Amino acid sequence: MTIPLYESSIKSLPLLTRGKVRDMYAVDDRHLLIVTTDRLSAFDVILQDPIPHKGAVLNAMANFWFEKLGHVVPNHLTGIAPESVVAADEVEQVRGRAVVAKRLKPIMVEAVVRGYIIGSGWKDYQETGAICGIQLPAGLPQAAKLETPIFTPAAKAEMGEHDENISFADMESRIGKELAEKIRDISIRLYKEASEYAATRGIIIADTKFEFGLDENGVLHLMDEVLTADSSRFWPADAWRPGISPPSYDKQYVRDYLETLDWNKTPPGPRLPQEVIARTSDKYREALLRLTGRGLNEWLAN
Repeated sequence: MTIPLYESSIKSLPLLTRGKVRDMYAVDDRHLLIVTTDRLSAFDVILQDPIPHKGAVLNAMANFWFEKLGHVVPNHLTGIAPESVVAADEVEQVRGRAVVAKRLKPIMVEAVVRGYIIGSGWKDYQETGAICGIQLPAGLPQAAKLETPIFTPAAKAEMGEHDENISFADMESRIGKELAEKIRDISIRLYKEASEYAATRGIIIADTKFEFGLDENGVLHLMDEVLTADSSRFWPADAWRPGISPPSYDKQYVRDYLETLDWNKTPPGPRLPQEVIARTSDKYREALLRLTGRGLNEWLAN
């Protein structure tokens, strides 16, 4: 775990896909091995430098939330040990950073919930007074807390392309009214329950995205990752002030650095200075400790 894993190389299982962060392998016709690497993507571009310990932090954080929120909606976890499905010389590649998951049919819409106005939502609001067609009160400052969380879906893009914010009506037309409403209602409930818990740990979840899939019986499942520092914006509650972009425990630190560069947000991404790599790694680990009460070493020891 001391050497960052930029790309896994499991030979004992067929490789299915390499995503921005996760490598997926076929275990059998009902199960996948999902390996969370130390790759980092920003603005939908995979950067060249891995972030040490990032994959293990994301894996632990997702597993924490899957367990905590399992009463709301089924998820993709199986409880099968990743070490049991790979060759002996591949165990180190999966230890602490992989799960064996159910094979689900992914729904090609990201379920984004926003409790605060920041990021692309802030840009949309400045231009139109709305986010994804949802009209908001005039005069809200950056990072303002919304009166109630809003659901702002996004269409999943091909690798290297930017996800596209869409309206709820567009989501309904893509996947059907009933399923769209179910995903919206579950997503908002997940966000509210997670936010209430995070608040007890001194953390604000500004926004997050969920991904869902259907099993062979058409049962909706939460999948991929959930409420990690890659899929969410985490702010220290004591540093939040309306009108400024708060410091964060997620990859916003890297995004902010990249915004200072003359880069058009297309591949290849720029190299990261060692200071940015080290501070980003520290932020991920601190987020895990603050949210779960357990540091990475404690998670890896279990």
